Amino acid sequence: MGFNCGIVGLPNVGKSTLFNALTQSAAADAQNYPFCTIEPNTGRVVVPDATLHALAAAAGSQRIIPTQLEIVDIAGLVKGASAGEGLGNKFLGNILSTDAIIHVVRCFENDDIVHVAGRIDPIADIDTIETELMLADMESLEKQIRNLEKKARGLDKDAAKLLADANAIKDALSRGVPARASGIDAAPFNLLTAKPVIYVCNVEEAAAASGNKYSDAVREKFGGAAPVLVISSQIEMEISQIVDMEERKMFLQELGLSESGLDQVIRTGYETLGLQTFYTIGPKEAHAWTITRGMTAPQAAGKIHTDFEKGFIRAEIISPADFIALGGEVAVKEAGKMRLVGKEYVMADGDICHFLFNN
Repeated sequence: MGFNCGIVGLPNVGKSTLFNALTQSAAADAQNYPFCTIEPNTGRVVVPDATLHALAAAAGSQRIIPTQLEIVDIAGLVKGASAGEGLGNKFLGNILSTDAIIHVVRCFENDDIVHVAGRIDPIADIDTIETELMLADMESLEKQIRNLEKKARGLDKDAAKLLADANAIKDALSRGVPARASGIDAAPFNLLTAKPVIYVCNVEEAAAASGNKYSDAVREKFGGAAPVLVISSQIEMEISQIVDMEERKMFLQELGLSESGLDQVIRTGYETLGLQTFYTIGPKEAHAWTITRGMTAPQAAGKIHTDFEKGFIRAEIISPADFIALGGEVAVKEAGKMRLVGKEYVMADGDICHFLFNN
């Protein structure tokens, strides 16, 4: 698995249409009325990886196993969701299990598609969703603070430190500052607003390449704090119907686009979450693995199996460029291009690894 993200937004902003397009499926019922997504739909898409396929070709691998992006389409939230309005905070809980939030914002005009607030105002829409997430976080923190206060009275030093952090984050939330921007480590508290967010401005087809006044407003206000992508869900739906990759490329070029919305989301997600890829390559299979930037070789080995990390001895490392240029592992070893590294080695993006460990 690469990473997973939850698609959130107000009803009728194009969330389910985008989900269908990104997952190349019709799992979500994209209809022109609020709350058509009754249960969170989950889809997985393969992360495009030209390097993996080139490595597999050089090794003659029988099987290719790419990494994947998991996307959860969550029902449209409305003002008052944290207090049970609309479909309520049941769906706020679905966001807790995701690594990042894709916040889809309506940046198009269409009289045939109703807006729950009766106007097109992406800034106000974002504020509505963010407020609901912050209110839900404050409620969660209040419960956690009560528990921490009991432990702190028992002279638990760790609880006292966490209590101070929880109160500081709660204070920031009360001032409209999400946990991710509070400057405090919010990881122990499992908060919605601590998750990285990627804003997706859903625009009409004509604005897919350059954006419009609505997406410009979102980028101006929020672009300094989070990535802002401009995507047309309708175009993505058209792209999802094109099987031939060359035809897709030509279609994008005709629209003035260099990459699809899916590619944008994946690239931005990896950058936002600080992720990178390493490979295990052999005649049986070529496998891509996703790890967090800065992980050591034993930690990367643990992604394959916990025993690999526990019994780690050393790792054999090959660069993908050498593997492809020289035509495989044997040639790389003969050329003296393989390196042996120990427990302190920090993984580089694209490393090909063979881990040696004690059983």
